[in-house]
Amino acid sequence: MRVEPLTCHIGAELSGVSLGDASRDDVLFAEIRSLLLKHKVLFLRDQDLTRAEHVAFAKKFGELEDHPIAGSDPEHPGLVRIYRSDKKESYENSFHTDASWRVCPPMGAVLRCIECSPVGGDTIWVNMAEAYNKLPEDIKSRIAGLRAKHSIEHSFGAVMSTEDRAKLAAQFPMVEHSVVRTHPETGEKILYVCSFATHFANFHTPENVRYGQDKTPGASHLLNYLISQAAIPEYQVRFRWRPNSVAIWDNRSTQHYAVHDYWPAQRKMERAAIVGDKPF
Repeated sequence: MRVEPLTCHIGAELSGVSLGDASRDDVLFAEIRSLLLKHKVLFLRDQDLTRAEHVAFAKKFGELEDHPIAGSDPEHPGLVRIYRSDKKESYENSFHTDASWRVCPPMGAVLRCIECSPVGGDTIWVNMAEAYNKLPEDIKSRIAGLRAKHSIEHSFGAVMSTEDRAKLAAQFPMVEHSVVRTHPETGEKILYVCSFATHFANFHTPENVRYGQDKTPGASHLLNYLISQAAIPEYQVRFRWRPNSVAIWDNRSTQHYAVHDYWPAQRKMERAAIVGDKPF
């Protein structure tokens, strides 16, 4: 197996390795997992996997989860089909951590390209540990101990009817996570707010708010500033898809953005997301 880092802070391309083999080889899988913790997202080309092998490899990380909107393949639970062929709009063209609106967001995901346009449709990943490290010290002090609310209702639910949106919100109520989480395996501090974050839960305290303007729009300005850090190119890697390309990412320490510039071409992806732990 050969490992080629793609940027100074995130991403590496692996070659000379089959994920089908890794799904049956504990030693090879352990090496890939170690590389994932180091590089945060791994890319592989020419992975002619069956759906069963795709699921089996992802399950080496842990149990898989379904998605309440996209659903999953009936013969391979946990394998979500993300097919973009009939709509100009996209849910994925914003920087986000997958399902941060869950109490326990996914640990990571394995995404395979089935079909894509000859140009366009790249995906960007961001190292949010580096984003935290590079924050000014006064900002780090301000956000230490802050918590933010994350919501599916404000994103996937926005296009639903009032009644359906209420049902979705009842099924998945807002959750609260630390603005700075600690990676459970590496110990890194991670800036953990994204486009699913709606507001701070504990900002309105005497230390932060002198007058009303400090709360609104003061808190919103701070949250938007933090969310905007994902757009800094120095923290990013950009990947151009081809059929049978695979990306594996650590969802705890990254955000990603699916560039939606390829319509009306088709884009078909299949993703297995791994159940994670509660951020702390």
